[in-house]
Amino acid sequence: MRQVQPLGRRPTAGELVQFRDATVEDLLPDPLRLLFVGINPSLWTAATGAHFARPGNRFYAALAGAGIIDHPFDASAGYLEQDRAQLVARGVGVTNLVRRATARADELTPEELREGGERLRRTVREHHPHVVAVAGITAYRLAFGRRTAKVGRQPEDLEGAPLFVVPNPSGLNAHESVQSLAAAYREAAEAAGVV
Repeated sequence: MRQVQPLGRRPTAGELVQFRDATVEDLLPDPLRLLFVGINPSLWTAATGAHFARPGNRFYAALAGAGIIDHPFDASAGYLEQDRAQLVARGVGVTNLVRRATARADELTPEELREGGERLRRTVREHHPHVVAVAGITAYRLAFGRRTAKVGRQPEDLEGAPLFVVPNPSGLNAHESVQSLAAAYREAAEAAGVV
């Protein structure tokens, strides 16, 4: 893994390859009410420095639909300062199970996901989010060895924080709509006191 300076604009297709294995800074406001956990950064996210930035990703539309933010952000060129400030003011953070950027999440190994689960435990112990929401059931199952886990509130907390598994907002997840994503995200946000 390596730290690479984000472009601060939309990348070209040719530029994306230089962001393979790059890392993206976590967004960890204080206080941290609701921590969303992605699987790993996309090349697009690494290029812009904004989480869930790839065009077609429905994360910010779902946050807006859930009432967590007041409008859907377009993070495809990076965060606008006022959009990032809104996340921080509402105590909404974002991290990833695995820090290295890839073109597709299926490039990650089960070992990387398990190590990511341990990294997430450390992050939660250090930053004390009110609620943790992992976006992606398959990645959650692998990272935490919970083969039969279902989407929703988990029976166990994560380092003292209520734990939700919410659907992945990627455009590749055809089973979910913006509305169904928003409903799942709102449940976690209500538990965190964000909405």
